Amino acid sequence: GNPDGAIEAAIEKAGASLRVLSGHGNVGFAAGCNRGAAAATGDYLLFINPDAVISPGGAARLLAGSRSLARPWLMGAQLLDPDGKEQQGSRRADLTPWRAIFEASKLSRVAPGLFPSFNLHCAPLPEALTEIPTLSGACLFLPSENYHALGGMDEGYFLHVEDIDFCRRFRDAGGRVWFDPAVTVTHLKSSSDAPMREVEAHKTRGLIRYFDTHFEKSWPAPARWVLARLLWLSYGLK
Repeated sequence: GNPDGAIEAAIEKAGASLRVLSGHGNVGFAAGCNRGAAAATGDYLLFINPDAVISPGGAARLLAGSRSLARPWLMGAQLLDPDGKEQQGSRRADLTPWRAIFEASKLSRVAPGLFPSFNLHCAPLPEALTEIPTLSGACLFLPSENYHALGGMDEGYFLHVEDIDFCRRFRDAGGRVWFDPAVTVTHLKSSSDAPMREVEAHKTRGLIRYFDTHFEKSWPAPARWVLARLLWLSYGLK
């Protein structure tokens, strides 16, 4: 959905350092990331949203911070809103069905002490590289071999939740997820002209897929059915 001439202008500005993959249509976020990763030839992969701007030297800072980490590792940066405040979703807890219920019902906002939130942006900002459960897909950095060893992102997710799924699978495979507060990424969000109802519908489907995939044993089918109905209700209210 880029405006006419946008891709050509980007290529002209970046020169030989930029390679554009096109002609496949809108295959979704996860599939797009996998196509880019398959075409890349470097030792590391940096995934960054097209509506996100990383701080000068940010990529080099992520690489430098990774030198002391044992593989497999996955790193992310602090996401900022355009006003400079840390963005919701910048750093996250482990997404469980209960946390999803607390978020959808707003209980985590009304009484965060009783109902823990999935998003951790209101917690004190760490002063150094810190291990956390879940990062945002707006900025992900990791060795390419670790990405491919996991099979990349699950292309069953079209838009949203694929990053949450990837972080969980990464941890389940023995990897560690790290958050670097010293690197900032200004994330504009909602820069697409796609109707918000479609975006939220993809997110709701993604959440249901995530819970069906990772909580099949701990949450029986009837409980997951009820959770899915609650998620669609939350979508309808939005």
